[in-house]
Amino acid sequence: MDKGWFAVPAGVTAWATALGVAALMLGTGLSGPHPSGGRGLLGSVLLVAGGLSLAAHRRPLGVLAVTGVCAVGYLAAGFEALAVSCLVAVYGAVRAGHRKATVAVSLGLVAALHLTALVLHEGTPGEAMAQARNTLELAWLIAAFAAGEAVRQAERRADEAERTREETARRRADEERLRIARELHDSLTHQISVVKVQSEVAVHVARRRGEPVSEALLAIQEAGREASRELRATLEALRDDDTAPPHGLDHIPGLVERFRGTGLRTTLTITGHPHSVPAAVSRTAYRIVQESLTNVTRHAAATTASVLIDYRPEALAVRIDDNGEATVRSAPTPGHGLLGMRERVAALGGRLCTEPRSAGGFTVQAELPTNGAS
Repeated sequence: MDKGWFAVPAGVTAWATALGVAALMLGTGLSGPHPSGGRGLLGSVLLVAGGLSLAAHRRPLGVLAVTGVCAVGYLAAGFEALAVSCLVAVYGAVRAGHRKATVAVSLGLVAALHLTALVLHEGTPGEAMAQARNTLELAWLIAAFAAGEAVRQAERRADEAERTREETARRRADEERLRIARELHDSLTHQISVVKVQSEVAVHVARRRGEPVSEALLAIQEAGREASRELRATLEALRDDDTAPPHGLDHIPGLVERFRGTGLRTTLTITGHPHSVPAAVSRTAYRIVQESLTNVTRHAAATTASVLIDYRPEALAVRIDDNGEATVRSAPTPGHGLLGMRERVAALGGRLCTEPRSAGGFTVQAELPTNGAS
């Protein structure tokens, strides 16, 4: 259905066109020389059938074949009327992109009309040719083809322009988000560094003087260190560009090894037949594993975690499971990390599932299409 104040459903337009063409052809056929009796009735039915077949606009090649058969039929019955339904069908088939098939069917129809006129017309061959041309003039046929091609090209350019606008808007939005994130990082880094340094100095001075260090001060010191680590990780993600090659599938074993160093028993399993995947897929798979294992160490109170990378013919599957405290009844509230993973996966046209496991713990499952890359 088209949009706008005067939007009309495509089916209504198709039926209105079909009825209009059928009425036009029947009126034209009956107003000129035509037979009577059974042949006249058959020809009238074919005139109407050719016009009404245009209602099946979703099957353009089928409509073209039906209108062609009807045109040959009413010419054989003795009617002389321009095959308007054939011209409309040619326009619709070319507009739908069936150019070669339309040319082949049209040439066959022209030949069939001339042959029918030669065989069944009682006059001279010249009169027979004239009758065939009156039914389907070659110039009208070319005009219908050209009109369909012109509309098809215009619609294709409009679609490309729309896609370009959407891609430009999406790219600008991503660039703006990246700019804001970098500015936020730069502003926070300084402030958190000041807090971290001041807290560490205060702890150091207190211990040198032999004074007890308050729990609040120790908590501030630890929070400052953790915030600094997070900001460094964020900066690495923001600077994934050509000058600093981004992490991908090849870096996952090293990532798993680093988390083992934190005391989390982490296993890595790779199944399927490893093959090259698009850079965006490789980068997203790494970020999913990184974010999932980071969440496990921070929030899950887990002792073990498993990472599964499954190479499939048309997709890359990633799964991370842990034995933490998450349960179906106490599902964690999605944070920015899970939201970021979901956005990355959605941008690639993939699927992401994050949920507690029935046996306890949490699972993250992602399926990233590789578009047949190998």
